[in-house]
Amino acid sequence: MALSHGHQRFLRFIAAGVANTLFGFAVYSAAVLGGVPVWGALVAGNVAGIGFNFLTTGGYVFRDLALTRLPRFIAAYLLLYGLNLLAINGLAHWVSGPIFAQAILTPPMSVLSYFFMAKFVFVPVKSSIP
Repeated sequence: MALSHGHQRFLRFIAAGVANTLFGFAVYSAAVLGGVPVWGALVAGNVAGIGFNFLTTGGYVFRDLALTRLPRFIAAYLLLYGLNLLAINGLAHWVSGPIFAQAILTPPMSVLSYFFMAKFVFVPVKSSIP
């Protein structure tokens, strides 16, 4: 049984997400271990990953590297950053610190990220020609 286009895209998102997540988590963890506050470590992870993630998410997952999508991509990242920061600050008090909190939050944040990318950033362009 062949997978639908949407299922194939989601599987590509998972593969790209693993690479993106490992990269971003490594930058975040290194920053936290280096004494950077959680908010700064999240900024470092997001800034370091935006270019790489745009290439993998746009090019590999959605097959669209149009630079016109970059402002929405960055806006989605900023919103995800804010939500992630709020969640880490709330969860870090209940678990063993901010690194473990981020590890717990990574799967749900990834699903939310896919939703934002599919519904807000890489939405197919509708032609105005009938």
